[in-house]
Amino acid sequence: MTDVATKVKKSPKRAATAPAGDRYVKVTLVRSLIGTPLDQRATAKGLGLRKPQSSATLKDTPAIQGMITKIGWALKVETVEKP
Repeated sequence: MTDVATKVKKSPKRAATAPAGDRYVKVTLVRSLIGTPLDQRATAKGLGLRKPQSSATLKDTPAIQGMITKIGWALKVETVEKP
């Protein structure tokens, strides 16, 4: 007879609780991206910004904050309650 080892279920690394209040940020592209590196243009596209004065309301996550930091010189950022 063979012994079957049972796998131990690992606990999640992060708690699965939702934050108390969802925070959103409204980002507006205020500077043109002409002449900027392609990765900065791709970051703006990832934020949902296409041309100057376009804006997007996004959930405030660490990924979004990193994108805002990368092209912060071209953005206006506001914190909003709901989209």
